Amino acid sequence: MEVRAGGGLAKASTRARRLLGDLRDLRSKTRQGIERRVFERHIARLFEKYRTLTMVPKSVFADNLRLCRQYAGIGGSVVECGVWRGGMVAAMAEVLGPGRHYYLFDSFEGLPAAKPIDGESALAWQANKTGPFYYDNCRAELRFAEEAMRYSGARSYTTLKGWFQDTLRDFRPREPIAILRLDGDWYDSTMECLTYLYPLVKNKGLIIVDDYYTWDGCARAVHDFLSRAAIKDRIHQTTNRVAYITKNG
Repeated sequence: MEVRAGGGLAKASTRARRLLGDLRDLRSKTRQGIERRVFERHIARLFEKYRTLTMVPKSVFADNLRLCRQYAGIGGSVVECGVWRGGMVAAMAEVLGPGRHYYLFDSFEGLPAAKPIDGESALAWQANKTGPFYYDNCRAELRFAEEAMRYSGARSYTTLKGWFQDTLRDFRPREPIAILRLDGDWYDSTMECLTYLYPLVKNKGLIIVDDYYTWDGCARAVHDFLSRAAIKDRIHQTTNRVAYITKNG
């Protein structure tokens, strides 16, 4: 009698390969899940570390750091416009690493006067000097931001004090910008940042627009800039409504 075992062996081999593939997928998913949980705990620790140095709510703070992790593979400098006490950019530096150069732009004298284009809520906020979220018109001494960056372990950073219209015009980073975070609140400030810095952002680089969903003027500036420059880049949002753009993405 003739015994033909080839077909059975082939099927068993196929099943074994599938099982090995499933095991590899399971290990990968398990590893990714562990890494996510570890990173979420890291975010929580960073918020506690910098909570007195930032006005950014915890959920938004976390989404900013998740975006930084997502774009961490893009080399280049990091720029924040609108620093206050530096807690947000310092936390970003802890996620992105000490090997980059960080640029911190702020007047450190508070916000300029809001204009009608910034919206009624912006005008009302700035007029209410006793409001719980006024923060002395977002004024902060430069030393707070410098201390925050020292806490972060960043080896290389530059603080640029002054109004954006004066400090951005001739700015040239050491390396193209990988991540640009805008927290300038008003129309004019946001437009100045986009006009001078958007061309310096690397292809596939990240632009975070903090106030897009908060102040009318900020949203209008983003729309006007993209339209006037005929830029087709899309505006995205995270779960907790952080607006961001991938350049040419």
